[in-house]
Amino acid sequence: FWFPCSFFCMLVFFLRVFQFHVCCQFTSSHDLVYLEQVYFNKRLMVQYNSTLGKYEGYTKKAKDLADGFSKSKPFLEQAVKNREKSINNGHTANHILCLLSFFPTVEPSVRVTPVVRQGSSHQAMLACSAYNFYPKQIRLTWLRNGEKVINYVTSTEELPDGNWLYQIHSYLEYTPSPREEITCMVEHSNKIAVGTALLFGSFVFVAGLFFYKRTTA
Repeated sequence: FWFPCSFFCMLVFFLRVFQFHVCCQFTSSHDLVYLEQVYFNKRLMVQYNSTLGKYEGYTKKAKDLADGFSKSKPFLEQAVKNREKSINNGHTANHILCLLSFFPTVEPSVRVTPVVRQGSSHQAMLACSAYNFYPKQIRLTWLRNGEKVINYVTSTEELPDGNWLYQIHSYLEYTPSPREEITCMVEHSNKIAVGTALLFGSFVFVAGLFFYKRTTA
């Protein structure tokens, strides 16, 4: 016997002809089927079903989209968490909890690496790369001994990385100086990743990366 946690699936987002719905169908007081649904022109295109544990597409293009979602570990993990929150919070608050994390935030994996480049007026180049992040909005900033660098910096746009995730690359041309510190600062979803290159003459040592929450005054 099925009875929904709400008479209607709650509308999450509406933009032009797209609709996103989250549904909870309780099979008992301690169990439910959790659904995420994407509609186009009122036609169901993609659906996540917790019983199947994956996304399904209902047209050729939608199947490719669903496969991308199903291959994305962060999206699948978030869907499982949403279902667990719905069960733990009962019939009243579960929809709200689902909505808050319908599209999960995925922190970027960041790398700073030396680049060999021919025909440049500078002797060296560093690349700062951020991979597998969501949402798309991100900012990469170069710092040289703590001062922001603007000149001789080139960056790509945010590029699709597959599975609805993104990547971006920024390049800094420079002339090495002994005992110098060059840092790439990556700001994404109120968190900051920092990668540092320490210069010892012609030798470059790339330090580790770490995340921390941005603090405000």
